[in-house]
Amino acid sequence: MTAESLSAPEVCEETEPTPARMRRTMGTFASGVTVVTGIGRDGVPSGFACQSFASVSLEPALVLFCADHRGRAWPRIRESGRFSVNILTDEQADICGRFGSSKGRKFEGLDWEVSRWGTPSLPGVLTRVHADVHDVHGAGDHDVVVGRVIALETVTDRQPMLFFRGGFGLGSPAAPVDPWSWGAHWG
Repeated sequence: MTAESLSAPEVCEETEPTPARMRRTMGTFASGVTVVTGIGRDGVPSGFACQSFASVSLEPALVLFCADHRGRAWPRIRESGRFSVNILTDEQADICGRFGSSKGRKFEGLDWEVSRWGTPSLPGVLTRVHADVHDVHGAGDHDVVVGRVIALETVTDRQPMLFFRGGFGLGSPAAPVDPWSWGAHWG
């Protein structure tokens, strides 16, 4: 730091937290990108793109993610009681787009497998976290889901997919995301 930077006034903008402003402001926090998957009681796989994923506890091993409780995938995964978090690589924008969309068949034509824990494992991801639904807390239009980890899989050693300011990666400019397509429907 320099003396000039210490005395320079900070530029600050304060606004009400409208949905558009929340999306723009929260977009300044770079996050990884995951796809949460599960299989409903009817045997049909479900999944959704999710950037709100974190480790909660080491002992016991707990993770969390947030899911739109109005979506189609999360209620199906919840009823099964088990899920997998597939952490995407920077080369998997196609998978992110597929699972971030509320339209189309997410698993159709995709080379996926059922894990030994009974959840869909997506191909070529960085890591998979397999967990049982431990607790669910309603929070506005989303559920905060806490999962008890039952297994961890390291799949590859590639770079992670990052989401920042509405696009992928930290470079300037970010890859634009069409706000009317899958980017607006993430879990």
